Amino acid sequence: MTTATTLGDAVFSLNMTRGEDFLYKSSGAIVAAIVVVVIIIVTLVLILLKMYNRRMRTRRELEPKSPKPPVPPALDPNSNGSQQPVTVTSNPADIQVETR
Repeated sequence: MTTATTLGDAVFSLNMTRGEDFLYKSSGAIVAAIVVVVIIIVTLVLILLKMYNRRMRTRRELEPKSPKPPVPPALDPNSNGSQQPVTVTSNPADIQVETR
């Protein structure tokens, strides 16, 4: 009776070893499959973004262009107005320097 139990335990542990061995040997295939799926997903996302970008660009190109807003005379480089250029000055008292 004890040999049957021992034999049963040996068969059970042998089956566990084969199962673990099978998982160990197939882990490379599992990793490869995961890598392939990730590459496919990234490719699909890039293709979708490219299609979206193309669609938005054609929509922008087909829109009627709004007229340019008038440039204020102070900023217009071709203006011959008698306005003085704006100058910015700062006093050293305005600048706070941390002393150590």
